Amino acid sequence: MDTLPDNYADTDKVQPKTWKVINQLAFFAIAYGIIIRLAQYISNRSLWGDEAYIALNIVNRSYLELLQPLDYDQAAPPGFLWVEKLAVQLFGNNEYSLRLFPLIAGIVSLFALYQLGKWSLSAIALPIALILLACLKYPLYYATEVKQYSSDIMVGLLLCLLLIPLRDRILKKSKVFLLGFLGILAMWFSHTAIFSLGGVELACLITSSAQKRKAIVINRLPAYLILLIGFALYYFFIISKSMKNESLQSSWSPEYPKSIFDILWLLDSFGRFFHKPLGFAGIADGIAIFALVIGCIILYKNNQIKLLILISPILATLTATYLHKYPFRTRLILFLTPYFILIIAQGSAFILSQVNLAKFHQERRKKYVGIFGIIISFFLILPPVIEAGGFLFQPETKYEMRSVIAHIKANQQPGDVLFGDGGGTSAQLEYYAKKYGYSKSQYVVGYNDFLKKEAISDQVWSDYRRQFSQLQNQPRVWFLFSGIGLKEKRGEIVEPRLDRIGQKIDYFGQPGAFAYLYHLWLSF
Repeated sequence: MDTLPDNYADTDKVQPKTWKVINQLAFFAIAYGIIIRLAQYISNRSLWGDEAYIALNIVNRSYLELLQPLDYDQAAPPGFLWVEKLAVQLFGNNEYSLRLFPLIAGIVSLFALYQLGKWSLSAIALPIALILLACLKYPLYYATEVKQYSSDIMVGLLLCLLLIPLRDRILKKSKVFLLGFLGILAMWFSHTAIFSLGGVELACLITSSAQKRKAIVINRLPAYLILLIGFALYYFFIISKSMKNESLQSSWSPEYPKSIFDILWLLDSFGRFFHKPLGFAGIADGIAIFALVIGCIILYKNNQIKLLILISPILATLTATYLHKYPFRTRLILFLTPYFILIIAQGSAFILSQVNLAKFHQERRKKYVGIFGIIISFFLILPPVIEAGGFLFQPETKYEMRSVIAHIKANQQPGDVLFGDGGGTSAQLEYYAKKYGYSKSQYVVGYNDFLKKEAISDQVWSDYRRQFSQLQNQPRVWFLFSGIGLKEKRGEIVEPRLDRIGQKIDYFGQPGAFAYLYHLWLSF
């Protein structure tokens, strides 16, 4: 397939020396993003709840079984699961193997954004966009998490690079069929590929020359039929089964608008998008929204085709959301972040460019606008750069259950039993217990969430006693916990409750996870 032309909107205005500096900044941003992602990857933090859940599916199922609805209320595209399964088989069942594909996807996304940015942005906006994708919290974090969201970004960007050069072109038959099969392949690797694929292709058709549009549709009709049949089969055999999961559906329901006229939901959803999944915090949140508006205006004035293509995946996703087919929710729409970033970068670059214009025209008004652009760029770029740089010295951790279980393994006595609190702790326990040589008879998976019961009624305590009844013949039990806000809950909630059933012997804690060793009373 063809590549995108490097047709910056302001190429003729940029001096060769300036362009060289800009290109160096762009590659510096890519290198910085790669180094930070590698630092996070090498730190090898423990799998947390959701990662452990998906890992258990990958490790315990065959390739064919991964086509069935996943256990533990999980959903992921089969292509992603198969690559993960292959990585485990090749490199062993460990965190490095499970996080390898998301890492590769995160790195490829940086280069893909570079290519898309060269086509869509002014020259000065390109390094800004790359710095943001490299350093913003959630695109960075999910590049080293055992979930499909990093590859969602990669697949969406690669589809843009595939489809945009084909705009307004009549293809050979071989390329038509290749286009159809590549689209199906993309859908197997990313549930969200349909939004990028359908949105960008439709935008390309709408903006193609009126004289050739009919010929283009006829020319690509075989590809469209292949895609339609492939998506129908994929939806029927894969997606529809996940949508029958009532737990998933109930967790997504608040993310849908009440009607097509629910404008308040739309404004609120867009506002929340800048905080998560984009990752702007504090005042940068509002500045990013302002830069997005400016970017839309500039792109609309300079090239409406590029603007429509960049926002087409966003419009396609919102259409599905208003039809209650796909939730507009945090990590589920992480794949949209590159398109927002490109437009934000264009808006920031336009305001920043007023500094040079002020020098050339000697206009005080432009000088003040340029200074304003410097301030905006400062608040947009510097905080994520500093935060991301901190990961080089102190990589992000979540729920470090692996170290807790390693401590238990080193200090256990014959007959000791492990008890995992419900929720994500149980997933971590189930994954790591087997890796540390525990049989299923040596650990118990909890049923209730011991941490979230702020007040225990007689009925609730009766439920706990039934849960703990499995432990009454075990004199020593290690109680494991992980989650948010554990430091406060440990002394106020966990210890007083465990004291009702036994005597504390030992405690060991790590970031986001800890364990108590208790000698249980014969009757409680």
